[in-house]
Amino acid sequence: MLNQPINNFTAAATSDTSIQLADLAGQHVVLYFYPKDNTPGCTTESQDFRDLHEQFTAANTLILGVSRDTLRVHENFKAKHSFPFELISDTEEALCRQFDVIKLKKLYGKEYLGIERSTFLIDQAGVLRREWRKVKVAGHAAEVLAAAQALHANN
Repeated sequence: MLNQPINNFTAAATSDTSIQLADLAGQHVVLYFYPKDNTPGCTTESQDFRDLHEQFTAANTLILGVSRDTLRVHENFKAKHSFPFELISDTEEALCRQFDVIKLKKLYGKEYLGIERSTFLIDQAGVLRREWRKVKVAGHAAEVLAAAQALHANN
């Protein structure tokens, strides 16, 4: 998938929007997939992206969070933490499967299919330039920002 064009997608997002990758041409896009709204790691990761939002914007980069939560849950999560970016609701897992982030996970000895924390950096032409899988939250948003700034500087 790396250095390959991403297939266009359309997804329902917060603020009553529909996100279509083709409509985002001309700017870089960070898609970060996370397991669940209002959980400690996911909240921290989203807050880190929020806190760096202006710097991402300066690097012509749009941030989009993706989980399987409903739009209603997303709207509450976004409002509670003042996220300046949209959250995509992928209840049908179409986007999750396109980016292969649904993985077998274990919790308290039980196995289940869930989102593996992953982030993708797509350039202004819709080509996947970087991917991070099995993400650890600490320092991750800053690492993605550095990659987005480098990509922006080379354009």
